[in-house]
Amino acid sequence: MKTLLRTSVAIALLVVVGTSLAACTTRPATGGATGSSATGTSASGTATGSTGPTGSITVFAAASLQRTFTELGEQYERRHPGTTVTFSFAGSSDLVSQIRNGAPADVFASADEATMAKLATTDLATGWPRDFATNTLEIAVAPGNPEQVADLRDLTASDLQVVTCAAPVPCGAATAEVERAAGVELRPVSEEQSVTDVLGKVESGQADAGLVYVTDVEGSGGKVEGVPFAESSEAVNTYPIGVLKESANPVTAASFAAFVRSDAGREVLTDAGFGAP
Repeated sequence: MKTLLRTSVAIALLVVVGTSLAACTTRPATGGATGSSATGTSASGTATGSTGPTGSITVFAAASLQRTFTELGEQYERRHPGTTVTFSFAGSSDLVSQIRNGAPADVFASADEATMAKLATTDLATGWPRDFATNTLEIAVAPGNPEQVADLRDLTASDLQVVTCAAPVPCGAATAEVERAAGVELRPVSEEQSVTDVLGKVESGQADAGLVYVTDVEGSGGKVEGVPFAESSEAVNTYPIGVLKESANPVTAASFAAFVRSDAGREVLTDAGFGAP
């Protein structure tokens, strides 16, 4: 009888211990993160579980985007209090060189796809770049068109001071395309590293004419006049935007890039003369 009692007690104890062990294996450790409630902090100070953008980003953007992106940056900051968008505008090729040399940037917007392609896929976050706008060339002349420039062939006149973008710059590559389409060869007095430099030469009277984007003429405030030409349709530049993999604030970087491509961004770009991609 005593032996039977001891056996029953032993079995009961084994059942209790086994049940306790099973409960321990299914219960999360105290203080541990589980499921979607887990949060952390990124290098930028942004909570990884946060649903909204915060903090600062630096956007490298083609010179031709200066007016529109400045406006988009202001709109974005108003929509997302606690964010700061800083810009660096220059020729797209120069910006790629800066990024390759380690310049801190979160977003890059290029004036053409070829220049964006100079960044290896390892430089960009997954899913980027994405196209957001198009642009074409136009001849910029002084108000009133005193030299009576009517088309691209007129720019070959020996007594005309013409400026263009340098070949490595997107507007320079587009210039080469329209020259081939028109069967002409321009002889510029200078080749600039950004389209805004070309525009500045015409605005200041240092040049009689220059090849710039339609949007540059539109945004000049009447300082230059635009002369359209048929061959411009042969060189349509598509603008891509990308989030850099080394971004210190990838959440806000992706949010801003998405805003550029949103309906609100499209409205600003369209008003400035950009086309849809």
